[in-house]
Amino acid sequence: MMVAEDMANLFGMAHGGAVFSLIDEAFQVAANAEGVVAYALNLSVTYVAACFPGDLLVAEAQEVAKTGRTATYAIRVCRGEGELVATAQALAYRKGGAPPFLADDNGG
Repeated sequence: MMVAEDMANLFGMAHGGAVFSLIDEAFQVAANAEGVVAYALNLSVTYVAACFPGDLLVAEAQEVAKTGRTATYAIRVCRGEGELVATAQALAYRKGGAPPFLADDNGG
């Protein structure tokens, strides 16, 4: 995600909500990657460095643990050459069934 001017807070830094949205998107993609509907139960973020308009942020989510109904993810957001901006831990509820974007024309 390229941090845009309209993503800045009162201090000229990227608003935490913008960084959170990037984290949430990486979490969503990772949690639903196996083709099983998964919903967020919890998402905890730690911001470790400021970022600014013009910065390119990259989020990566890694599955840490999984049961039949839940899965835990570690997410990192880095700027540029890998400078850490934020970390997150997320818990998903694995409802089951195929996500709508994977359903075929027959509804399954």
